[in-house]
Amino acid sequence: MAVSAALGMGAAAALPQFANAQEEQLLVEEVVVTGSRIQKANLVSTSPVTQVDAQEFKFQGNVRVEDLMRNLPQVYSNQNTGTSNGATGTATLNLRNLGDARTLVLVNGRRLPSGSPLQGGIGADINQIPGSLIQRVEVLTGGASATYGSDAVAGVVNFVMVDDFEGIEFDYQFSQYHHDNDNSGLQQIVGDAGFPFPDGSKTDGDMQNWSLIMGGNFDNGRGNVTAYAGYRKVDAVLQSERDYSACALNNPATGCFGSATAPRGTFSDFGVLPATDRGESFDFKVVGNEFVPRDGEVYNYGPLNYYQRPDERYTAGAFGRYQVNEHVEAYTELMFMDNQTLAQIAPSGAFFVTDSLSCGNPFLSQQQFNVLCGDYGLTQDDSQTVYIGRRNVEGGGRQQDLRHTSFRGVFGLRGDINDSWRYDFSGQYSEVSMENTYLNDFGSNKIALALDAVEDEEGNIVCRSGPPCVPWNIFTEGAVTDEMVEYLQLPLFARGTTDQKVFTGFVAGSLGDYGVKLPSANNGVEVVLGAEYRKESLNFDPDEGFRLGLGAGQGGATLPVSGSFDVTEFFIETSIPLIEGAAMAEEVTLDLGYRYSDYSTDQTTDTYGIRGGWAINQDVKLRASFQRAVRAANIRELFQAQGLNLFDMAQDPCGGPTPLRSAEECARTGVTAGQYGNIANSPAGQYNYLQGGNPDVAPEEADTYSMGIVWSPGFVEDLTLSVDWYSIEIEQGIGNLTPEFILNECLDGNTAQCGNVQRGTSGDLWIGSDVNSSGKIVALLDNLAIEKVEGFDIVADYAVTLGDMGTLTASNTMSIVDKWDQQELASAPTEDCKGVWGGVCGFPNPDFRNNLRVTWLTPWSVTASVLWRHMSEVEDLNGNLDLPSNNYFDVAGIWDVMENASIRAGINNVMDKEPPIAGNAAGPSIGGNGNTFPGVYDALGRYMYVGVTVSF
Repeated sequence: MAVSAALGMGAAAALPQFANAQEEQLLVEEVVVTGSRIQKANLVSTSPVTQVDAQEFKFQGNVRVEDLMRNLPQVYSNQNTGTSNGATGTATLNLRNLGDARTLVLVNGRRLPSGSPLQGGIGADINQIPGSLIQRVEVLTGGASATYGSDAVAGVVNFVMVDDFEGIEFDYQFSQYHHDNDNSGLQQIVGDAGFPFPDGSKTDGDMQNWSLIMGGNFDNGRGNVTAYAGYRKVDAVLQSERDYSACALNNPATGCFGSATAPRGTFSDFGVLPATDRGESFDFKVVGNEFVPRDGEVYNYGPLNYYQRPDERYTAGAFGRYQVNEHVEAYTELMFMDNQTLAQIAPSGAFFVTDSLSCGNPFLSQQQFNVLCGDYGLTQDDSQTVYIGRRNVEGGGRQQDLRHTSFRGVFGLRGDINDSWRYDFSGQYSEVSMENTYLNDFGSNKIALALDAVEDEEGNIVCRSGPPCVPWNIFTEGAVTDEMVEYLQLPLFARGTTDQKVFTGFVAGSLGDYGVKLPSANNGVEVVLGAEYRKESLNFDPDEGFRLGLGAGQGGATLPVSGSFDVTEFFIETSIPLIEGAAMAEEVTLDLGYRYSDYSTDQTTDTYGIRGGWAINQDVKLRASFQRAVRAANIRELFQAQGLNLFDMAQDPCGGPTPLRSAEECARTGVTAGQYGNIANSPAGQYNYLQGGNPDVAPEEADTYSMGIVWSPGFVEDLTLSVDWYSIEIEQGIGNLTPEFILNECLDGNTAQCGNVQRGTSGDLWIGSDVNSSGKIVALLDNLAIEKVEGFDIVADYAVTLGDMGTLTASNTMSIVDKWDQQELASAPTEDCKGVWGGVCGFPNPDFRNNLRVTWLTPWSVTASVLWRHMSEVEDLNGNLDLPSNNYFDVAGIWDVMENASIRAGINNVMDKEPPIAGNAAGPSIGGNGNTFPGVYDALGRYMYVGVTVSF
């Protein structure tokens, strides 16, 4: 990639051929780079900063900023366009795989707001950022709370925007995916399960992106306004369009997984009846108008899920500045976005939300009455214990229409007070408005009413409750009418906002002008003194259907959240030149930072940082840092009400006819002797857990270390190599224990966790959606986790002149994860998640990622480039299915047709490499979709694009 490590506080150029000019500029111009507010022009950065330049967007052909960023070895993406089940409609960044909430995202050094009031949407939504206006992206490894405050635990991603554009520039790009469905092994698995699968070549997922930039100077160059507007449209891709996602695959991928909530229904007692001495257990489906043994028949719920969500986005805004006089420059940043996307998953239905059926239901045939009731000695006046799962194939997939409209405004004044002091005072307001409309779900209360059918005096079959209820005939194939579906379907609505207010002011001075400097240095001490006030607000307001958990396909109630907090902070930074111009110490610098934060939640924090840089000479530069970083709880973590949610688990260790655990172990979790061996596993591999916020949760703390070397050998022109080691250790991590961990702890004898395992009537952990009666695991929020990540980032840039054939450049970015340890709580064993996925490790953690871009700047107005992306193998924590190593090759070219027009084209994943298949275990709760992880791998195959840029 066109990526480099920062050599100076102003950063190295992103392409090596510009490095010399950039370094010359650094000698005379002071700049600010991510991680500090101090302006310096020294030779060595004290913090490891990696940057991506604007040209990389052209080479990658990305119309979504998150697609480019996830290709960086340090960056992961949990919320993206490849997320459907559990989508928030946002695009987030996740440094070091430590979580969206621990990655601080900035625009020109100032915060972006929380992306969405939805659960899982707290990370900044980078859909707000206009890709066409990005000058560069700077990624700082490790903590930076002393500079920016809370959340900069894993690091900082700073988008630096163009704010001095002159002229008019129009850009258009068309792109799409292409894949050859030729995996005969997977096609046979899907076909053997009786499901259809795609075959042959498929082209889909069209994307169109328009952008317009207009800018110019005014008043003899004292001011500039740069305005932009953009439009993006993305077409959907269904999982049915790829042979490796045509069904939810078992783990390992030896067969298709499915749901017992099937079109012909599942009518089962789930083992309850033998315990009540009323006869044998039953498990039926409907054929014609009779009940017959289900024999494991399941519904293939995968094909209707979106692999790529359709998306439509509008952006507009302006960046302006004006030099009022020699001491005052006014500036503003205005950003607007309206983004609408649609998430779709399999149809809704009756997901075993009722547990009894009247034996007198007039839709029952005589045979059905006999096998369900008569054989058990029941009459038509009785009711039978029966759980019903029946898919609403007549009504189409569940659709979540998500719309986010955001506005961000920054207004400030900055300038020089005198030759020694400068200032910067700004205020910003950001608001995100969310609309969530959920379509085609069933109302669980309506299901119960519609199944309670009787005959009226005229012999018509009606609901016992009367109109407007319409009785639901699921006892005869093909008998479900549009009228029945229309009654049962329940639209759900939720609205919400996130608001952010930030007021920041600081003064920066050169104390060397007052003689404050060390005798061993030529330059004096630099200092920054400042204060900041920030207020975060969130309001999430679901309708009654959401609040009461009436959506049968929701997994539980969606409860309102409303709250706010504010924080007042004071900070100081100083940079102390220790030695300058000495032998073996051309420059030695010490940077210090401290921030005190006082939260309205009665929490206070002290964060600080120590960074050092040592330029031995022009060739060799060393750097090291220590940062104490913090993350205060966000509003959802503080104020979210208790409610049910779903987590992925391959099977209940105490479930099925042959449980994985002994009767004694299972008894600790509440399994009775009669239930042991008779507990049904969830057909969808999803189980209930009780979640909730905690207003008393304390900020989590992290100690982050880094040490690095930058080598620019004078005997090899245009070669730069940087190696940085980092360590991030988080204590008192804010989160809930993994439900599966709680269950296993209890099974292993940790009785302190057994009270959190609450089994349902039949010993299950998944039937129903009522907080008080459903089987569930209680996993509430607290300060629990300990996480430690260590590794190396290695960046190499090189350029060589090819005579009259132009210039060849190479840029290599490597990330090596040496340690990724996780403890659910201090007393728990340490889980090694390096190079692992699944279980408590969740999202895949490749321990080696490498990107190598080679670019040829030809003398014929053409630039050609090749990118090799490599990810190492990722092992399955459960030992079932390892994800193999992956290599992707991307090619791109840019042709400057004339001075003011260029054409670009490229293909990413040229070889149409399939993603590693993780099967159904790659569930939505750990960022999976379509049997793989779209946030890590290229999920849709070959990506092709062509674009044109015209400027005036």
